[in-house]
Amino acid sequence: MTTYHFVAASERFLTEEEPLEEVLRERVRHYGEQGKAIDFWLVRRPAFLDSAALAGRTQTVPRPAAAVVSTDEKFITFLKLRLEFVFRGSFEAPSAAIPDALASA
Repeated sequence: MTTYHFVAASERFLTEEEPLEEVLRERVRHYGEQGKAIDFWLVRRPAFLDSAALAGRTQTVPRPAAAVVSTDEKFITFLKLRLEFVFRGSFEAPSAAIPDALASA
């Protein structure tokens, strides 16, 4: 099992009101320079927010929602500090299943 960390907020807030695209673009550039594989994903309308494991904790996230998911907890902590008005959480899932599921979302 792999632990995935995330920040979530309304889709409009993350994709229109905040400079998230710029932050993610810079992160991709940095990873390219370091030769590091991408370990984060932008997920629009993430179903995992409604999962039983997160029930009750994610009710405050406005819908439709979006989330940035990563295996890098420090990156998610940075996003929480940078974006402020987001919900931060984590969940465990089989490592092989999540990237494929997120990539097609």
